[in-house]
Amino acid sequence: MLNLLRHTDGTLFRDLNHNGSMEPYEDPRLPVEDRVADLLGRLTLAEKAALMCHGRMLPGDHHPFLTGHHHPLPTGAHLLTERGLTHFAMMAVPDARTMAEWNNHVQDLAAAGRLGIPVTLSSDPRHGFNANPATAHIGGGFSTGPEPIGLGAADDPALVEEYAALIGRELRAVGIRVALHPMADLATEPRWPRINGTFGEDPERVARTLAAYIRGLQGERIGPDSVACMTKHFPGNGPQERGEESHFAAGRRLVYPGGALETHLRPFEAAFAAGTAQIMPAYAIPSGSGLSEVGANFNRDVITGLLRERYGFDGVVCTDFNAITGMEVPGVATLPPRNWGVEHLSVAEQVVLTLDAGADQLGGETDPELILTAVRSGAVSEARIDDSVRRILRDKFRLGLFDDPYVDPEAAEREVGAPTGRALGRKVQRRSLVHLAGRAATGTRLYLEGVSPEAAARYGTVVERPEEADLAVVRLRAPYEQREGLLERYFHGGSLEFPPAEVARLTALAAAVPTVFAVHLDRPAVLTPLAPHAALLIGEFGADDEVVLDAAFGREAMTGSLPFDLPSSDAAVAAAREDVPFDTRDPLFRCGHRGPAGTAG
Repeated sequence: MLNLLRHTDGTLFRDLNHNGSMEPYEDPRLPVEDRVADLLGRLTLAEKAALMCHGRMLPGDHHPFLTGHHHPLPTGAHLLTERGLTHFAMMAVPDARTMAEWNNHVQDLAAAGRLGIPVTLSSDPRHGFNANPATAHIGGGFSTGPEPIGLGAADDPALVEEYAALIGRELRAVGIRVALHPMADLATEPRWPRINGTFGEDPERVARTLAAYIRGLQGERIGPDSVACMTKHFPGNGPQERGEESHFAAGRRLVYPGGALETHLRPFEAAFAAGTAQIMPAYAIPSGSGLSEVGANFNRDVITGLLRERYGFDGVVCTDFNAITGMEVPGVATLPPRNWGVEHLSVAEQVVLTLDAGADQLGGETDPELILTAVRSGAVSEARIDDSVRRILRDKFRLGLFDDPYVDPEAAEREVGAPTGRALGRKVQRRSLVHLAGRAATGTRLYLEGVSPEAAARYGTVVERPEEADLAVVRLRAPYEQREGLLERYFHGGSLEFPPAEVARLTALAAAVPTVFAVHLDRPAVLTPLAPHAALLIGEFGADDEVVLDAAFGREAMTGSLPFDLPSSDAAVAAAREDVPFDTRDPLFRCGHRGPAGTAG
């Protein structure tokens, strides 16, 4: 590790080579802006360009997801030592101790560099049930709560802030200091596959939940105990045309048939008021909004006009990942860029456009030469680069990384997934459950689908066939159309209706034996054919079997409320405007719906 010693006057010194030769370190007593200015003046252009690349990293001797073609394929550590990158989004995270040790290893590598600039590790969400290599991860032993949409269902800012503080403690324990979340997007288009990452459809509920989440992670201000939030996807990714996902060409446009751009900006205003440190723009083109018709990552109207000038945001803006050069998954595939609206431009021109728009970091990019080429060509000034690097360094200093970037592996092992954290995660799971219809279940002989027999054994005798049961408990996922492709298969899009054959099977089951349906609502589902037949209908957003069973049998009250409308049909969704909240005709259940007195009884 980097050996830090403090002089009697408070100045930190560092022993970079572990040979007793001490050099002055940036004085932590100075204001952050002074420390930033001092370091900025010592950086070479190449070092500045490296700071503006936010790559990916896998722990250990593994190849990260790269931009372009690289032979031989460098590891994350190589990107640090040879290219000077110091920002990495963690992909797979092992157990807490191993992750903490990895953080300390990369900080050692960084400390041995010319200026010893510490590494900032970031991450997509890791505390839920959803696994998507492009948007969210599981594993690592973290305390598990519901998906973010479940926090919207709980609609309890104090509880959300408490839970977000737990998330922050666990991330800090392993060295992750920037959250590539929360999503401030409104769930106004029910078919959109990323609704599970939002806080719902109601702008005011989303705003208060979002603010509480940011306060929980960051505290009142950014400091050594914070995890900085990169709130996304400005100016709001919710109104995706026909609900298609912007990772793919079919979802290249945001549309505003109801003229509701201002509605989608409302949650971001709450994020700014809460002090979000960073912002990520959207991939998609804000089409028909009056803003420039290019993807938000390349859009000066969006980043400079709205974000910088209208809202006065002076934090780091990092583009959504791999908008410019695509992504190589070693040995699997090369994925195209998400450069919507600027596909006709060269890579060099796209980089210039991104920097001119006002972005500070290129998400997913690992080649500083992209930025160096833009400066050398004369298209971008070094003064413009300095503006971005100043913001980037400021967050490193504010987070305390220059003072001590290391973590304690033993403490991480104790902190991550501790009993108190798991209990809080379970509490939030319970508070997110929504009683949609029916009454608490009774029965002792249980037929199960999608439920662990071991978990259900506490509630009755598990049987193998419906005809042997006096109660069926069935866990379902909201329906979706299976897509092909390496990433497409992880995004649940398309129809919200169950296939007719599945409806027939489930209603026949409910006719044969009283049936509890617990539906995982990672986005709204059309439950019109099931609701009349259910003995009890539960909406859940990520919950353990025991949590669902406690609710089903009336042992725990269900106090959550729907964070979005549940439409009555696909036809109603198709007729609605993508940007307008609550625009589907005659929904089955309205946003805010909960069972009588919030219970299952």
